[in-house]
Order: sequence, then structure tokens, then C-alpha cells
Amino acid sequence: MEITAVEIYAIQLPLIEPFIISYDKYDTMPSIIVKITTNEGIIGYGEAVPDEHVTGETWESTYMTLKHQLAPAIIGENPLCFEKIHDLMDRTIYQVPAAKAAIDIACFDIAGKKLNVPVYQLIGGRYHEKFPITHVLSIGTPEKMAEEAAERVAMGYRSFKMKVGTEVMKDVERIQTVRERVGDLINIRVDVNQGWHNASTTLKGLRALRDVHLDWLEQPVDADDIDAMVEIKSKTDVTLMIDEGLHGQKEMREIIAKRAADKVNIKLMKCGGIYPAVKLANMAEMAGIECQIGSMVESSIGSAAGFHVAFSKKIMKSVELTGPLKFSKDVGDLHYDIPFICLNEQPGLGVNVDEEVIQELCHQSCIVR
Repeated sequence: MEITAVEIYAIQLPLIEPFIISYDKYDTMPSIIVKITTNEGIIGYGEAVPDEHVTGETWESTYMTLKHQLAPAIIGENPLCFEKIHDLMDRTIYQVPAAKAAIDIACFDIAGKKLNVPVYQLIGGRYHEKFPITHVLSIGTPEKMAEEAAERVAMGYRSFKMKVGTEVMKDVERIQTVRERVGDLINIRVDVNQGWHNASTTLKGLRALRDVHLDWLEQPVDADDIDAMVEIKSKTDVTLMIDEGLHGQKEMREIIAKRAADKVNIKLMKCGGIYPAVKLANMAEMAGIECQIGSMVESSIGSAAGFHVAFSKKIMKSVELTGPLKFSKDVGDLHYDIPFICLNEQPGLGVNVDEEVIQELCHQSCIVR
């Protein structure tokens, strides 16, 4: 089997409400959809959701990288040869993990459809039956965040990820207000997205949050400062998760060697897709570090890819792939049984893609043959 064409669509996914985190605000989510066609007529879909603050890629640069570098490089290749595809992409261009993830995901979709199995059967088989969905609270006033949390508890949610990362004591007030509103039986995970920058500021915040009982604290310091995570971990008993500080195997080796975190947040857009994510999960498991599959607010395509990795690995303890729940219009039909996600058993990603919606949301497109 050979890849004969790669179609690339730059789209903007409409959000129901603005998505606000420490370093940006999104009114729509920029995404690149990739459609790969083979000489056997099998079609696979992939997605790239770049973030210049995390992966160093923009929406515009990712589209051009796929059009001029990656798509031409894989024409004529066998999409089932994952190791070779990644080696070819790595030799073609350095880094750009979100762009490579789009190709990777589409190849796995093709492989599953070719072999008539879900993607998770290609990477270890299904281990988990279902995962609870964690609702993400964008940065807002303490009262607004608490009100939204209370509404979601009434809908059945039992865990929240709070986005913070402005001024540390204002963030403390946000977290305390949400805890008071939802009670002690609801899990609260705090994601600072690097916003507290250093160990001293983070420890100040943690001292003020001593009685709040956080499920975990995620990436409080600058991404490159692994040593700050080591210092925080040595001075607190709060569970620490690394997100932006982990991209690929290089960072994972340092995290393991320094015991810099209790958990790692693996994202397909940071590491280059399903195949590299599995490698990272295996490394973490050997070191006894728990894993989560996280979100860059992907559509049903990218979210489904992440779920297949999460469902196939014992070391995966949580997922936060809630992008499709945030969109007023999506390109696929990934199904959520709130407050759980349960994957189907359809071949490939198991997502039916609506090409009319892709065309409707598309700003520019091209075909590489």
C-alpha cells in the first residue's frame, strides 16, 4: 500500500465560550486537518493543533510545513510503516511535532481501517473500559469559576482542571473559592501553564493552599526549568505533574533521572503523534511515573487519537481530552457519555468525519500528490 495524496485544510474551530489560560485567550481554535489517501482507496484523517507557546509552531507555519516538507516526503510511502514514516519526517525537518502528529494520526487511522481493528489494537489492545471526563475551568473571577464548577457537578462531573497562572495569590483565591463551592469530595487539579514561573512563587502558593487538598499541581514553573520542579517536589507533598516541560524522549530521560515529577502529561501534539506517545508511556512506566493524555483542544480527530493511546496503556491514569465538548461545531462525531468517555470498536480512529463541515470551516487548503 502506498500514499498517493495528502489533502491539507487550515480550519478554525468555533468555541462555545472563549478558552482562557495563563498565556493566551482563544475565541476560535486553529487546527490543521490532514486527509491521506492510499492507492487502495483507504482514507485516513489526522490533525495538528499547534501552539507557538508550547511547540514553537503556528497555525500558518504548520500548514506550510505540511504542504512543502512533510506531505511531499511521504508520497509513495507505506502508511503502515510507522517507524520508517517517523524517521523520514525527522530527517526532512527538525522538531515541528504537531505537524508530524497530523501525519502520524492519519497513518494509524489508515492502518486500523486496513486491518479492520480500532487503533488501540495496534498499540497494545484495550486495557481501560472507560475514563471519567475532567471539566476544564478557564481563568475567570473566583465567583464565575465556582459557579461554573457547581453547574458541572450538578451534571455529574466529579473532577475539574482549574486553569490559573496570573498572580499567585489571586490564583489561590480562585482555587479556594471553587473548593468551598464544590466541597471536599470533588477532585481539583490545578494547571498553572508555567504562570508562576519559579519555585519560590510556587511554594508560596502551595503554602496558602495547604488545606485545599489538591489532586495535583501541573506545570507551575517555566517549561525548561526541570530543576525548579525538583526543588518543589522536595519541599511539598502535593503531587506534581509536568506538561510543557515534556515534549519527547530527551525531556523524559531528564525527568526520570532527576525524579522531577510524580506524573507526566503526554500530548500527541507535543511529541509527534500516537507512535512517539506510546514510547513515552513505556519510558514512564519503566520509571514508575504515572501518565495522563492531555489536550491541546483538538477536534474529534485528534481527541480520538489521544483516547486510543490512553485506553491501551495501564500506566495511563487520567485523560483530559475535552476539545469536542467545547466546540459549537466539530468535524467529527466522537461520542461522550458524560461524565465518561467510552470508545467504540469501529476500525481506525472510530470517528466519522464530516467533510462538509471541514469545507465550511476551512480558510485555505491544498492537495499534495
